[in-house]
Amino acid sequence: MIDKLEMFIALAKEGHFGRAAEVCGVTQPTLSSAIKQLEEQLGVQLVFRGSRFQGLTPEGQRVLDRARRIVGDTRALRDEMRALRTGLAGNLRIGVIPTALPMISDLTTPFTRRHPNVRVTILSRTSVEILAGIERLDLDAGITYLDNEPLGRVAQVPLYSEFYRLICAPGSPLAARAEVTWADLAGLPLCLLTGDMQNRRIVSQHLAEAGVTGLPMVESNSTIALLAHVMTGQWVSVLPKKLADLFVQSGRLKAIPILGPEVEHLVGLIAAQRDPATPLITALLDAARRVAEDSVR
Repeated sequence: MIDKLEMFIALAKEGHFGRAAEVCGVTQPTLSSAIKQLEEQLGVQLVFRGSRFQGLTPEGQRVLDRARRIVGDTRALRDEMRALRTGLAGNLRIGVIPTALPMISDLTTPFTRRHPNVRVTILSRTSVEILAGIERLDLDAGITYLDNEPLGRVAQVPLYSEFYRLICAPGSPLAARAEVTWADLAGLPLCLLTGDMQNRRIVSQHLAEAGVTGLPMVESNSTIALLAHVMTGQWVSVLPKKLADLFVQSGRLKAIPILGPEVEHLVGLIAAQRDPATPLITALLDAARRVAEDSVR
């Protein structure tokens, strides 16, 4: 039954019998047969069929929600039994918002030092993609904002507060300023993250509150691309302080505090809320709490 539920989850995610079969490591006829057997066992039609996959029936959608919980609990049980036999091992998939990528090593370095048999995969994702990935079991955990948009029912550990800086080249007219206000950003040639990024929504919100339109001339889903544009001297950007600090030490960029008001947003670790959590997630949450404690000492 568990194998069939996993195939059903893969089909719902991929929306294609062939791709789902490839993900599951089986042939397409094997996957199709498993879905039909699952329908027979449950007594309902799960999938609209035609010449191709046409979506889930209403019953299929309800089964999908339960299937994710059942498969998640089963994986947690397997991990717990494996940890009892051989110690903590396995692979952690962590989705991270782009602005937090430079800080993820603060968590993963001590974690992997304590648990050397655990492999960590770090994936750059938007906050929305992180929540969806955790729900779909594609991600085990995420680093994202905790206080700006609804998270739903997830375990969470605050890691640090994000403050904001105007990033510009040394030759910029504002480079000599000790601080700026959000209103001072009016009319500047901005390059910002794309609108699907929560950081962009945060920045746009604070610009709007200061009466600034804040329409960027350049936008990207990569902070590296933004910094490369700022280094040309033609653009300025708004980025978190922790990220900015990594790039201003060379002297090629200036980071100016944005006040009036100074705003902060909480970034932290989230994971699916399960009781009990898997040994891997329990260990990761513990590591995040230690990182948070160290940051305030």
